[in-house]
Amino acid sequence: MKLTHDMIERNQALLIVLVILLVSIGGLVEIVPLSFQRSVTEPVAGLKPYTPTQLTGRDVYIREGCYNCHSQMVRPFRAEVERYGHYSVAGEFVYDHPFQWGSKRTGPDLARVGGRYSDEWHRIHMNNPRDLVPESNMPAYPWLAKSPADAADIETKMRALRLVGVPYTDEQIGKAKEELKGKSELDALIAYLQVLGTALKKAN
Repeated sequence: MKLTHDMIERNQALLIVLVILLVSIGGLVEIVPLSFQRSVTEPVAGLKPYTPTQLTGRDVYIREGCYNCHSQMVRPFRAEVERYGHYSVAGEFVYDHPFQWGSKRTGPDLARVGGRYSDEWHRIHMNNPRDLVPESNMPAYPWLAKSPADAADIETKMRALRLVGVPYTDEQIGKAKEELKGKSELDALIAYLQVLGTALKKAN
């Protein structure tokens, strides 16, 4: 029996099977080779795993939904590079599980925000963004300064990340709770923001 275009379109089950087959083959051809490229699997020079404070800040970032309005990937286009800096490379994100690239930009991209503003600027901005950017529609997060950074499961998180390739040592994991003592969620979030994109800046 010869497969014709008309026959495939009329037979829904056959169409679904062929679509799944083609998408699977296309996915394998595109994705599998990437896992063997060093530029994708190895960290850029100078990249370090997040400290316990930065890791906790990243969790706050995700919990508060910051990724819904901010991407973390500078595309390799002239306009983006001129505004944000060097385009993003995969080696910057090998310790991110999951990475926060995103595509939504209600607010500016944060891939190169590390070191661009002072800690105090970030404190004011998180407390009330309109104090610094009058046209901002970002909500305020005043409670972060009053909420203590959660250290209860930081060691478990770091051990889990070590299982997927993040090179945390036993010593780093053992000191994690101590590092978070007396810090607020705002302290942790600022520490996370201040490290974004800094490895690539140093490498260049």
